[in-house]
Amino acid sequence: MPNLKDLKNRIASVKNTRKITKAMQMVSAAKLRRAQDAAEAARPYAERFDAVMAGLAAGVGGSDSAPKLLSGTGKDDVHLLVVMTAERGLCGGFNANIAKLARVHANKLIAEGKTVKILTVGKKGRDSMKRELGEHFVGHVDLSEVKNIGYVNAQNIARDILNRFDAGEFDVATIFFARFVNVVSQTPTAQQIIPASFDAAEGEDAGAATLYDYEPDEEAILADLLPRGVATQIFTALLENGASEQGARMSAMDNATRNAGDMIDQLTIEYNRSRQAVITNELIEIISGAEAL
Repeated sequence: MPNLKDLKNRIASVKNTRKITKAMQMVSAAKLRRAQDAAEAARPYAERFDAVMAGLAAGVGGSDSAPKLLSGTGKDDVHLLVVMTAERGLCGGFNANIAKLARVHANKLIAEGKTVKILTVGKKGRDSMKRELGEHFVGHVDLSEVKNIGYVNAQNIARDILNRFDAGEFDVATIFFARFVNVVSQTPTAQQIIPASFDAAEGEDAGAATLYDYEPDEEAILADLLPRGVATQIFTALLENGASEQGARMSAMDNATRNAGDMIDQLTIEYNRSRQAVITNELIEIISGAEAL
């Protein structure tokens, strides 16, 4: 049984930990608002961009002149998995859930005889994936020195992926990230970006779609917009990840703060009981000594 000094030191230690978790919760709450606003502001543009690209892609169809980013290489033997996580921990299961989804996808492809290559964005994803799939790593993007994620960061990542695609290093590219829902809910998501896959806008009747004449033609427009589309999808994923990370950290630190409070209460009760037992023993010794005289 710990003595009074040990209990007192432990109570002080847990109180200091509670101050830290409370401060981290407040910081995450402040950052969450900005990150959530940025993610939500980017969604309408990304959705409309996909709708426009879907219309252009439908016009091109399966023609031989379709850009390679749309038609693909004609094979799906080599897959590039871009795992996007946070640079820091202490955010609950945020990083682990993304890495788990990527590992399940990678193991499934390996079981089918496919070649898997992994590019990570964020230290936590790299550390998690390397434990089981280290031999499949081909690169890592370090954003630890970046204070505010911008479109230029997405462009750099997209440029790296497109250069690898042009060099024939892979056939299919998929990004893994967490889509922000609310503070307590972030959904791990896998999205294929190469070959490009676009969904038509919701509520749009394909049979009554408006016909457009393009100048230049659809192939030329797609050849110019598809690389931007890859960067846009990566930027959207980075913003969603940023909001999800802060939401997960805020929730995790709130739970840690409450758990620390419960632990302090339990330790205080134990300390008081031990202190009462010590005082009682001392009184018994005094009374026993007095009676012996």
